[in-house]
Amino acid sequence: MDDDNSNAVLSVEQLIYAITVPLSTSIILANLVIILGIVWNRQLHNTPNYFFLSLLVADMCTGVALPFIPLMGLNRELSFSSCLLAHVFPNFLFLAFLFNLVMVHYERYICIVDPLHYNNLWMHRSLPLALLMVWVPPLLYACLPAFGWNNWTGPDWNSCCTSSQNVTLLSNTSTNETMCCSYRRVFPNAFIYLEVYGLVLPAILTIAGMTGHVLWITRGQLRDICRLHRSVDRGSQASDREQRLNLRYTRCVVAVSLTFLACWVPYLIYMHACIAFLISDTKWSSTTHIVLSCTGIGSMAVVPLVLGLANKQYTEPAFKLLQKLRDRWRRRRSTQETEEVAV
Repeated sequence: MDDDNSNAVLSVEQLIYAITVPLSTSIILANLVIILGIVWNRQLHNTPNYFFLSLLVADMCTGVALPFIPLMGLNRELSFSSCLLAHVFPNFLFLAFLFNLVMVHYERYICIVDPLHYNNLWMHRSLPLALLMVWVPPLLYACLPAFGWNNWTGPDWNSCCTSSQNVTLLSNTSTNETMCCSYRRVFPNAFIYLEVYGLVLPAILTIAGMTGHVLWITRGQLRDICRLHRSVDRGSQASDREQRLNLRYTRCVVAVSLTFLACWVPYLIYMHACIAFLISDTKWSSTTHIVLSCTGIGSMAVVPLVLGLANKQYTEPAFKLLQKLRDRWRRRRSTQETEEVAV
């Protein structure tokens, strides 16, 4: 029976690595390309790009922790310190990524909504303090289970790992011994509810609200531009330039909507599915949990990549390097062909 359980856990871990490792590698490499593009271009060394650079670092760390996030839903035999580290560290990286994402959106939102006071923002005057605000609070909140807010000494958890049948009672064991590690032992229900509905969901709604307000302001400015064009041209019909502007705005709205649907909706589904199963206290399929967690976290980690790859200044050094390598390969190939013809 123990062999069957160990084989099942091994197959689940193999499925997790098969899904997350390619996705994690892609996220890490894409972030490295954008980070190097910002570092190499001295014209991009300013406060807004420093915030975006912090977001890219957090996103890259999330990509590193991505294979370990689905493992948090499995019951494993770990020591107290190892169990805390396996749950607290990925949670910290995820919260730091979310805080950095909100900061970047807020900084760009103020740039559009209130451009006159943009340079006088407190974030620009005290950059180290702003960076500490997006890294230290996630660390403190994620470490609350390590400070005592956990269920480790709660009810009898010996049945959470079916293979741990010879586990003694918690009151008679040391926290350094191998015990059954489950997210329910590390994160109390109140901690999960507070993180989801007090931190994560308000952050996502804030980002969506700021993005929608920016699109609304852009729409109003576009109408003013079209009105000025008509007053200058003294015509009542829309000109070709107005039609191009409207078409560009429509493409922008479609792109933002598709990005939100593709990047945020899978994570929202995964988050509320976890809460629903937590409330009902029922076990769900490990395969379903793996697919939802990998899809939700992975799609959310793509948001900074969409923002970075859409900016040609960030990707220009990588494109120049690829062009140099391609030209060098073509010259070498043409040289070999001419030598073969000469022979």
